[in-house]
Amino acid sequence: MMYSFIIPAHNEEPLLPRTLESIHAAAKELGEAYEIIVADDASTDSTAEVAKQIGARVVHVDHRQIGKTRNSGAAEARGDVLVFIDADTTISPALLRGVKKNIHAGAVGGGAGVAFEGKMPLHARVTVPVFMFFYRLSGLAAGCFIYSTRQAFDAVGGFDEELFAAEEVAFSQAMHQQGKFVLLREPAVTSGRKLRTYGFWELIRMLLNFGLGGMNSMKSRDKLGLWYDPRREDTGPQKQVR
Repeated sequence: MMYSFIIPAHNEEPLLPRTLESIHAAAKELGEAYEIIVADDASTDSTAEVAKQIGARVVHVDHRQIGKTRNSGAAEARGDVLVFIDADTTISPALLRGVKKNIHAGAVGGGAGVAFEGKMPLHARVTVPVFMFFYRLSGLAAGCFIYSTRQAFDAVGGFDEELFAAEEVAFSQAMHQQGKFVLLREPAVTSGRKLRTYGFWELIRMLLNFGLGGMNSMKSRDKLGLWYDPRREDTGPQKQVR
């Protein structure tokens, strides 16, 4: 069985090396054939060069749309299992062992727990655990780590390319119709930079936009700065926070 790790990336030169190194280490311990594909979405830094230096195959696209970029990477993938990982996220061997176990047990895909790096602002420490609890309760995979069999991915048509955000919600819901969609307890460790960059009221406005407009509000980049604004408070590695 071959695993394809697909990373959507836009100007991720600072954090991408850690992500790639963690994938190599975890995949080698898994003992299965694997490949890493970086879908470089109109980067203006050295994202593509860094990816090639650390053993990834690069697919160049110009979408500025996360779901569509993931799909472009998947279109080039040769694996039986597709694992989508954000460029600011690292994984452990234990997490991949869980993926392998679930796939062999008949799961069509799933997600993981999420741990954030670095000191988080008070509003994030209060709201994020509640948000993640309801995400898991609803059977939704967090966007930073999603896995799927190739067969199930093709059956649902990949990620919804009309959506500029919350595409993992639509994907999770569609995958539940294909079979067992299993959320692992083992976390993927992702950067907390967005939660440190955006203030409480900025995040509230984004949530209100979604609450009032539903999925239709995700069909344009307007008001989706959390995903597409280049503002980032930090890019360096920090201490893990769960």
